Amino acid sequence: MPLADLGDVTLNYSDRGTGAPLLLAHGLGMDLSVWNALLPLLPAGLRVISYDLRGHGGSSLPEGPCSMGAMVRDAERLLDHLKIRDALVLGLGLGGMAALGLAVKRLDQIRAMVLSGSAAKLGTPGIWQARADTAAAGGMDAIAAATLKRWFAPKAQAGAAAETARQMLLAARPEGYAAACGAIAGTDFYTPASGLRLPALGICGTEDRATPPDLVRETVELIPGADMRLIRRAGHLPCLEQPQEFAALLTGFLNATGHIDGLGVPPKLI
Repeated sequence: MPLADLGDVTLNYSDRGTGAPLLLAHGLGMDLSVWNALLPLLPAGLRVISYDLRGHGGSSLPEGPCSMGAMVRDAERLLDHLKIRDALVLGLGLGGMAALGLAVKRLDQIRAMVLSGSAAKLGTPGIWQARADTAAAGGMDAIAAATLKRWFAPKAQAGAAAETARQMLLAARPEGYAAACGAIAGTDFYTPASGLRLPALGICGTEDRATPPDLVRETVELIPGADMRLIRRAGHLPCLEQPQEFAALLTGFLNATGHIDGLGVPPKLI
């Protein structure tokens, strides 16, 4: 995969297809492979760019504290590097927070947004400091079990999607995870998000214990005209657990916003 040298950081990314740009930003402790089950289900007419956030996957981690502003700037500079404007940005968890920040900062780059299991503010600084300390002291082995319990319903924790997530978590760098925890801890986008005016969709699994539906809905409702959809029997990673339903919701939004030309019909509101 290509690397984008953006000065203080180098981002590993994938750039596939031609057409309307779709930028995918993964969640905490993940990497761009979290979208693998979704990619073959996306409609034609898209240029799909996915990337590893700083400190994750094949991307570098600059020295010093990590801020959400830096993660937003990474997405901004990657799109500038690729000469992309008017993208639809899909962000999962941490990636959704970066998408919110990008929408506030650069509406020339982002014309529509999908937040999957994400919100304007997540948890408390104490929670994120504790998780960062756990990762620093015990590695990702010390993080994985508790994380999977938040991400997946009890019956799903022995399934293939949970195992895929577990392997990604174990492969993650503890220092990258800890740095991102610090970025989340310092982020509160409630006020700037309330000023956004762009097409937006929230997607959440009904069994998500990390970012429950009411938390996601609270952020989505800050944006006039935004929509909220639930995926039943899915947890924090519906793109892994139920990629076909996730793809149907995303395709419906792509068509409804005019981002692609197609015959897809937006799914009924749940």
